[in-house]
Amino acid sequence: MHRKAAWGPEGSSFLSGVGMGQGFCREAAPGSRENEGAGSRKWTRKQKMAETEDLVGLEPYSVDSDLFKEPMKKRRRSDRDQQFWAFPSMEQSALKEYEKLESRTRRVLSNTYQKLIQSIFLDDGIPNGVKYLINRLLALIEKPPLDPIYIGLLGSTGAGKSSLINAIIQQAMFLPVSGESICTSCIVQVSSGCCEQYEAKIHLLSDQEWKEELKNLTKLLHGTEELGEEADTWDRDDAMDEATWKLQMIYGTGAESRKYEDLLRAKPKGKIPTSRIITLKAEEAGELSIKLDPYIRTQRRDRAEESAETRIWPLIKYVEVTLPKSALIPAGVVLVDIPGTGDFNSKRDEMWKKTIDKCSVLWVISDIERVSGGRAHEDLLNESIRACQRGFCRDIALVVTKTDRLHLPEYLRERQVGNQAIQSHREAVLERNETIKLERSGILKEKLKRKLPADSKVLEAAHLVYTVSAQEYWQQAFLTEEETEIPKLREYIRKSLLDKKRRMVTKCVTEAFGLLVLADSFSSTENLSNEHLLMSGLRHFVEEKTELLEKAIEQCFAHIERPLQEGVWMARTSYRRILGACLVRSRGNQGFHQTLKAVCLKHGVYASRTLARIDLNEAITRPMYDQLDPVFGGIFRTGKATGSALMPHIDAFKHSLQEKMAEIGIRNGWKYDSYKKSFLIQEISAILGGLEGYIIRKKRRIYESLTSSVQNDLKPCYEEAAQITGRKACERMKDIIRRGVERQVAEGMFERAQERMQHQFQQLKHGITEKVKASITTMLTLASSQGDGLYKDLADVKSEYKEMEKLHRSLREVAENAQLRRGMQDFLMGMSPSKAGPPK
Repeated sequence: MHRKAAWGPEGSSFLSGVGMGQGFCREAAPGSRENEGAGSRKWTRKQKMAETEDLVGLEPYSVDSDLFKEPMKKRRRSDRDQQFWAFPSMEQSALKEYEKLESRTRRVLSNTYQKLIQSIFLDDGIPNGVKYLINRLLALIEKPPLDPIYIGLLGSTGAGKSSLINAIIQQAMFLPVSGESICTSCIVQVSSGCCEQYEAKIHLLSDQEWKEELKNLTKLLHGTEELGEEADTWDRDDAMDEATWKLQMIYGTGAESRKYEDLLRAKPKGKIPTSRIITLKAEEAGELSIKLDPYIRTQRRDRAEESAETRIWPLIKYVEVTLPKSALIPAGVVLVDIPGTGDFNSKRDEMWKKTIDKCSVLWVISDIERVSGGRAHEDLLNESIRACQRGFCRDIALVVTKTDRLHLPEYLRERQVGNQAIQSHREAVLERNETIKLERSGILKEKLKRKLPADSKVLEAAHLVYTVSAQEYWQQAFLTEEETEIPKLREYIRKSLLDKKRRMVTKCVTEAFGLLVLADSFSSTENLSNEHLLMSGLRHFVEEKTELLEKAIEQCFAHIERPLQEGVWMARTSYRRILGACLVRSRGNQGFHQTLKAVCLKHGVYASRTLARIDLNEAITRPMYDQLDPVFGGIFRTGKATGSALMPHIDAFKHSLQEKMAEIGIRNGWKYDSYKKSFLIQEISAILGGLEGYIIRKKRRIYESLTSSVQNDLKPCYEEAAQITGRKACERMKDIIRRGVERQVAEGMFERAQERMQHQFQQLKHGITEKVKASITTMLTLASSQGDGLYKDLADVKSEYKEMEKLHRSLREVAENAQLRRGMQDFLMGMSPSKAGPPK
């Protein structure tokens, strides 16, 4: 059961982003075991919790018997050691130091928490400062050691995503592989854990989600019988073909001609668990692979019989695969095989987009034969760049697969680079790989520069393009293991996790030290006479700086107005051409009727696993995004302060407050060598640091506001077009769409989209300033509340404070040791002899 927020002023929900989101009490169910033996003690505590309602405006909570249990279970030493298997010895040493720091910090926090919890129930009141402290302590204790790093592999059919994952995890043929047809039918997440078994969890669409898709599938197929003599001219296009196949898989032959109501009453051919989750376990990778194959491999239509497993394939939403402890892929990394275009089902398509957005790294996978000029490849690259704009993505790379495929005579005939004579197949492959890296890196960098700020971190990446060969990784017929570049991708994964662990532990230890400074300072009566006057002056300073921050944010967001206006003009002058390109096919309407109907049923968006993704809303707003993208990326970038960047203004606000704290601390001689000043400075960082997550979450909604606005305006014409059946249905649907777009443009559709985005920016501005005001007020109240209530009666936490002080000092030593190891590693690699050549 999740604990709810116990204390916090109204409007301070932002504190969940900085560790304030959880309390330490929860209500036990009446008559439950948790209430047995509570006796009169429960009533006393309940009265005490009721006090908090008057103080902070939240509902009180009773306390169950779990109260005095340690919030976080300790991990066994063997588990901690085994999670480092994937790292070289020097990196293992650094991780063990970070792990030790984190473990000791959690123990100190837990001890402090236990002492405070027991002591506050011995008194009649619970001061606000203690409530704040306990919430922050518990949030840090229960915070996961490390949020997973999601690495998304985004590629079209047959690009080699599954083969690449198999090579990275060292399990040949684990995920289904085929270069000729669609293999992986859904999103598959692969990670390593601490278990001894291989495990897969297959998540199915809920009953309601399937009903929604079933209704759309039957609508899509309905009406073809009314085409009469024209029926022969309609090829079974992708949309109709897929709809027919899905219904046949679930309900059997002939299901495609049955009505929606009939199919709702029909019993599916496959067994569907009520939990909508299927769990598979195995001792060996091959065993799980065999069990998993029917669920995630797109089934062929020429099979005479289908198993119960394959029957439910259309219901599968996504699959989670957990491997045992790995010596190659560290725990905490999730490799995500993402189908290239999404899915016609709205929930699966929504998950496709959300999965892309939660990936901090995106690898666009393209095979060597389609890396130049392929439309699908370019579309996915654009989707990755959009993910950088709207989501958590911080790094993009192009991974070129199947680089072992080379016809040597043809290559030598067309070769136009280098003077050195090519003597072997290996030399030709390596030369071509370097040429591709040079060419594609330049093209990708220019593309990123047009869309992203010039100082974006992705542009500083050491490698923008990788050239890999999964087949050669296994065979090594002419390339070494290192030359296949699979080890290079593993190294990237390890370093990403190591860097994230370092940042997480640094933040954890620093915040923990600040909380222990606070806990120890509560018993102090030093300088209390000056506190009120001191904090009054500080509040006035904060008010002034907050007003300046609000003006800076306003000026920052004002940079969006001109590109938006220019984008509106560009969209108004080009929407007919763009819409025409989307609606007209070179071969006419043949094979396009049901596809267009699918587009209308999904309000302008059709995602197919075999065709390029169709999104009319995105297409006609693309001219607006072309003008907007560079400025939008500039607003949400990090780095040096500029007029258009948001975060540097917040950082400047933070530094001004911290400098003021330092000045006050020196002038007033706060105790413990200015540790109270250190606490206040640290709390400002923690509180304002939580804003970054809030801003990133809002960023996606702001970025997508243009397309969602246009989609909302065009929804009536899509719904009208979706109802068209009979003769010349395709042309009639096109006419309805064209007329609907024309009407909405005349009524100001693009201008409304502009206004809605500007409104979203204003909402973000108000959200930031309100959260800053509430959080700083809370912090200042806390800082000036030493004499309030019964602080002097709190448990003595001096021993925990001193231990935390030592751990805080150890941070610098750990960082220095890690830097020394990196230097030594670089030196040894530079001195080592060259790798041996490939086998002949």
